[in-house]
Amino acid sequence: MEKKSIFAHIQEMETQMGQIHSDLGEMKLMMKELLEENHRLTLENEHLRKILKEALPAEEGIPLPQPLVSMKPEHPNDVVSEGYDNLARLYHEGFHICNVYYGHLRTEGDCLFCLSFLNK
Repeated sequence: MEKKSIFAHIQEMETQMGQIHSDLGEMKLMMKELLEENHRLTLENEHLRKILKEALPAEEGIPLPQPLVSMKPEHPNDVVSEGYDNLARLYHEGFHICNVYYGHLRTEGDCLFCLSFLNK
């Protein structure tokens, strides 16, 4: 191969890598939006189930759809405030609860700010 063709090939590969990097960034943003929408719809679904359960009397015998994942605490004797419990649940679902990134999706593992807040 000539030096010019090698250089042209390297430039072409560099252009392709830049495009792949750009595409990956766009896909990450779309994934973040989808995860946030999924979380919002899950919460809305739970809320609607509660409303439906209150609206329909239990004696009618109509089976209500059950959520796939129970959000009840494992130890009912543990007394934790509702606000703290909600924040812990949000953190374990993958969202920041710290004042720095509150509400953003955690994409890089655990956040030290959030963990220090939970451990207080």
